[in-house]
Amino acid sequence: MTIADPTLKIDLSGLKCPLPVLKARRAIKDMAIGDLLEVTADDPAAQLDFPHFCETSGHELVGVTSSEQQDQIKFVFLIKVGAM
Repeated sequence: MTIADPTLKIDLSGLKCPLPVLKARRAIKDMAIGDLLEVTADDPAAQLDFPHFCETSGHELVGVTSSEQQDQIKFVFLIKVGAM
């Protein structure tokens, strides 16, 4: 597996804080340490919420990208599952 090949991809577009982080947390519970979760979100608060979530829960935020689609910014977070 490479960084380009996440174990699981979830699209949480359309959800507002705190739902993207809560749904990502739920997905991570079924994953193994070292797995990669790719999360797509369009909530502006996500750019603050996901780094904080990773820092406080023992996961590693491997990367963040953003793109503008139809006048809306989408964020893609790549999270490496750590020990919880």
